[in-house]
Amino acid sequence: MEREVAEALARLAAHGVDIRFICGNRDFLVGEDYCRLAGMQALDEPWRLNEYGVDAILMHGDTLCTDDVAYQRFRRKARDPDWQRRMLSYPVWMRKSLARLARWRSKLHTGRTGQVIMDVNDEAVAECFCAHDVRRIIHGHTHRRAIHDLEIDKRHCQRIVLGDWHDEGSAVRIDNDGIAMLTVTRDPENRVELRLYETAAPLAGQN
Repeated sequence: MEREVAEALARLAAHGVDIRFICGNRDFLVGEDYCRLAGMQALDEPWRLNEYGVDAILMHGDTLCTDDVAYQRFRRKARDPDWQRRMLSYPVWMRKSLARLARWRSKLHTGRTGQVIMDVNDEAVAECFCAHDVRRIIHGHTHRRAIHDLEIDKRHCQRIVLGDWHDEGSAVRIDNDGIAMLTVTRDPENRVELRLYETAAPLAGQN
């Protein structure tokens, strides 16, 4: 499956599509070799985006969930280069077994942990806006798809959250018309369909 995904991405890149990648909480072992195979560029997080006059940072979003102490502890371990090298030194069958165990433990943790704890921390969000001097943050991780209008330091800001990809997908489109949240589905003939879900309001006070 991993090679099939990489080959599909590489075909897309060969048609001139610029593919960028930010690792999340389950693909932190994706390395440079896989990115080259897939024809995509790995980005440092957070990544500053400035397209069509939209200034924003892109991030996975898990660092904003500071109330989930157990997850943050795991994240620090999983991002440690020594830990990653040790994991990659194991045979493939062992890594797959460990991955299945990690998914099971993740589901167990999700089922036992309150939704509020697993969502973003408001103070962490405000600190992120101020630290990067930006008025828009686009992230995933929480799967609570929405466009949040906030006031941070007396400035109108937006936190745009992508949803999950279980029954349908979600995407953000940025063009000359602004920012739109889209729903991604497939029709009976397996063709991709994009539907408008929500449009982001212009930022107050922005030229």
